[in-house]
Amino acid sequence: MEFFKIRKDIPFMRHALLLNAVSLITFLAAVFFLFSRGLHLSVEFTGGTLMEVSFSQPVALDPMREQIAKLGFTDVQMQNFGSARDVLIRMPALKGSTATEQSARVMAVLKETDPAAELKRTEFVGPQVGDELAIDGLKALAFVVVGIMIYLAIRFEWKYAVAGIIANLHDVVIILGFFAYFQWEFSLPVLAAVLAVLGYSVNESVVIFDRVRENFRRYRKMSTVEIIDNAITSTISRTIITHGSTQLMVLSMLLFGGATLHYFALALTIGILFGIYSSVFVAASIAMWLGIRREDLIKAPAKKELEDPNDPNAGAVV
Repeated sequence: MEFFKIRKDIPFMRHALLLNAVSLITFLAAVFFLFSRGLHLSVEFTGGTLMEVSFSQPVALDPMREQIAKLGFTDVQMQNFGSARDVLIRMPALKGSTATEQSARVMAVLKETDPAAELKRTEFVGPQVGDELAIDGLKALAFVVVGIMIYLAIRFEWKYAVAGIIANLHDVVIILGFFAYFQWEFSLPVLAAVLAVLGYSVNESVVIFDRVRENFRRYRKMSTVEIIDNAITSTISRTIITHGSTQLMVLSMLLFGGATLHYFALALTIGILFGIYSSVFVAASIAMWLGIRREDLIKAPAKKELEDPNDPNAGAVV
């Protein structure tokens, strides 16, 4: 399915050096902000108080979040679970205040909204649990990266694996750079979005690499640069359909998903936009500079296969 068909190949690789210089500057800026500002970690990573509250009727979360913030609790996470009357509240730990004291203060405010509000459960999530979650998250990220490299190396060739993983890590670091610069809250849903972007971004690279391999078989007289330009141009319509449809869904979560899904959708939006850019201008250009050739993907037949078994002079040396 194609919305449009471009008759003449667009010379993407002609501007590869300039566009990759922009990518490098953006990447280095993201790394700088990660080290200078760091990530604003959520309660899951830093520790805090977890409360489960039941109300007599459905309640609006935003007004309650503002009321709790007036008590001095910042970065309060609230979400419905099970039904619109049940609310899960996560709050960072306050110095000089226990989990019991925090929950008592919050319940006093919530009962002003609904006197029938009932505290079902309260517990303290220690920083040790947060450290464990951070380590498990890094492990998950490492496993995804290694898995993608193995997959690309088996399906294509090591040059494509290197190009693809550099492009994917480029997307991940830029997402983290945005969260570090603006000090957006980095939570477990955001980590899940980062892992999703890794798989989503590599899909676009695989589509382009597949078309490159197909072009190497079809167009014998084209140069490598022309092969790559043709591969990217011929997949533009597919890229617009796929990424456009995904972004519409993510945009609906960003606009109407509330505070719970806001940063999750925001991370996906950044990842989708930079994923298109990196697949075209980072992965493809790095593969070109690594020196991909027709012989890397299309193996020449063995010498014995070229000889006629019925030829009495086969194998003779003159």
